[in-house]
Amino acid sequence: MARAAFFDLDKTLVPGSSLFLLARGLYDRDFYRARDIARLAWGQVVFQAVGRESRAGMEKSRNAALEFVKGRQAEELRALGREIAEERVLPRVYPDIARIIVQHQEAGDETWLLTATPQELAEIVAGGLGMTGARGTISEVDDAGRYTGALVGEIAHGPAKAKIAEEIAGRRGIDMLGSAAYSDSINDLPLLESVGRPHAVNPDHQLRRVARSRGWPIHELRTRRRALLIGVPSTLGAAGLFGAGVGVGVWAARRRPRR
Repeated sequence: MARAAFFDLDKTLVPGSSLFLLARGLYDRDFYRARDIARLAWGQVVFQAVGRESRAGMEKSRNAALEFVKGRQAEELRALGREIAEERVLPRVYPDIARIIVQHQEAGDETWLLTATPQELAEIVAGGLGMTGARGTISEVDDAGRYTGALVGEIAHGPAKAKIAEEIAGRRGIDMLGSAAYSDSINDLPLLESVGRPHAVNPDHQLRRVARSRGWPIHELRTRRRALLIGVPSTLGAAGLFGAGVGVGVWAARRRPRR
């Protein structure tokens, strides 16, 4: 049977919240008002401070975002989302996790991005990393191609994310026991427990305890990223550094001879 590797997005592939990065990019393009971005910025501060989002808090943020895009053309947001992903999200992908994705691809594994982030952004990020596909939170679009402000199905979070992985596996003939999953959050424990090769990436305190007790691999990427930034001029910034880092990392991984 085929195998797959399932990846979370926020704090697993990129530092912090991809939704906030999307909102910042939309604000720069006059899509959001200053008070809207301030609310999302506060959510980012909380997310960084506690290392996780509660389901209630996450749903509140998603509902606010849905209200902001209500009535907008879906194609407009997709086009802007592609620009923003290339500008703000993909350059922040941890080089080490980019190499892990490539290693799975070279081994013949499917690679899937599973995230509560909007589906449009998830697909763009997955495409930028050459992944098989993505499943995010899906917003309803009416017959005129405009967002209605409602969701289609569940938010891809917690047990729902594990269910999505199992549905993908069922459709594509994937062996879950031979598959891998990567996440930072205890919220994704159901997903990690659904595969035979779970990995904790930048884990929160609860997930770190579980991973240690069960002997799961732990990938700590945050320390290395902070160390790399020491001495880097502020005019260069993280985006420039890690835009180059991801490109070099993926190139090096693809050039590495097979064993």
